[in-house]
Amino acid sequence: MEYPKTIESAHQGLIRKEFSAKELTEFYLQKIKKENKEINDFLEITDKLALVQAQAIDDKIGRGEKVEGLEGIPIAIKDNILVEDYTVTAGSKILEKYKAPYDATVIKKLKAAGAIIIGKTNLDEFAMGSSTENSAFGVVKNPLDKTRVPGGSSGGSAAAVAANHCLGALGSDTGGSVRQPASFCGVVGFKPSYGMVSRYGLIAMASSLDQIGTFGKTVEDAKLIFDAIKGRDGRDSTTIQDTRYKKQETGHKNLRIGVPKEYFAEGINPEVKEKIEKAIRSFEAIGAEIKEISLPYTDYALAVYYIIMPAEVSANLARYDSIKYGLRKEGKNLLDQYLETRAEGLGDEPTRRIMLGTYVLSAGYRDAYYKKAQKVRALIKKEFEEAFEEIDVIMTPTAPTPAFKIGEKKDPLSMYLSDIYTTPASIAGLPAISVPAGEVGNLPIGLQIIGQQFYDDFVFDVAQIFWQLSK
Repeated sequence: MEYPKTIESAHQGLIRKEFSAKELTEFYLQKIKKENKEINDFLEITDKLALVQAQAIDDKIGRGEKVEGLEGIPIAIKDNILVEDYTVTAGSKILEKYKAPYDATVIKKLKAAGAIIIGKTNLDEFAMGSSTENSAFGVVKNPLDKTRVPGGSSGGSAAAVAANHCLGALGSDTGGSVRQPASFCGVVGFKPSYGMVSRYGLIAMASSLDQIGTFGKTVEDAKLIFDAIKGRDGRDSTTIQDTRYKKQETGHKNLRIGVPKEYFAEGINPEVKEKIEKAIRSFEAIGAEIKEISLPYTDYALAVYYIIMPAEVSANLARYDSIKYGLRKEGKNLLDQYLETRAEGLGDEPTRRIMLGTYVLSAGYRDAYYKKAQKVRALIKKEFEEAFEEIDVIMTPTAPTPAFKIGEKKDPLSMYLSDIYTTPASIAGLPAISVPAGEVGNLPIGLQIIGQQFYDDFVFDVAQIFWQLSK
């Protein structure tokens, strides 16, 4: 059978009985098994669970019952999100054999929506990285050019969608880990507002920044998955019930687009700059007002991110101490056991961030670094709020370059700079989406659309307009 290109086309195929949910699932399972060795996007294939779920959908269709949007649709899950009874490694040796004791809230919601959980995708260790080269289980290759990275840390999920190994995927986005790989792999990647999606069952990296996001081939696909997983959860006190945007509030014909000059400064690939500016200008066709704005605190966003995030990493990763989770190395005493386990179980990037985070939280340095970073974070958030008094959305490049070569960025600082355009929205807790906006050197690039906090549906509406304008 020929694979359906989108969730909607798969849904229509199931309704018309062109194929069964089991046949659709088996098609993707076979494709993954055949191609995974080369791309390395999956760490585990959940075929037993997937086929049971598919059979349940086929039984429902056989009874003549109505099938909803995600029912029978194969979805891949980043391997830092818990799926009950399956391994959840977070891309780390320290959790190599750890089985999830329960489902994350988003998994419960996907199962309730009838989606097929097809497998767990590879990622940078503990979601720390921008290339998925930091996984303890090998590098993920970009399916569009296997000499290049797929982006990170959700590189496995982005690659799985781009390689047609599933029809959609979940990732996590702390500083750009859904949007940047979406840009590199030529798919749609959405980071919700902080608080729109429950983090219960997501392995914590930086708790004030982490958010589970969605990947799709189209804007519509990414939104379908988001609609299934969003909403209030009693197990995550940061969550709210629904987006604050109502369609009647803003007429898209009067759309006001802010273009921050700081995002088009030195360092961006000139062709990326040109293509993104052209993409933004395409909104003039619907009468949108395009306005240059200034977000001067953007210059400090990456520095703020790399103080706050490691501080939270150092606290969150303290739980991997050889006692409760995963790897356990015996030592002469308890301290020796801790040190041996963490030395063997944690890779270079988590170790680097734990050390940095411990330093900025230590006596004598907390005020100078961590507290100051939190104050600047508040200024960045306020600056966005003031900008949104005059505009409806902000548009920027998702990343300063297309996908880079595997092994190209050996210096951690140059790697961190690939998140320079995505971290500000994360720091402010804003919804942001990356939508394919053309190619540079036969490699895809993404347009980033940022909205006001909890105006997630509006961001999707604007992204859908661009999707139609660019076709």
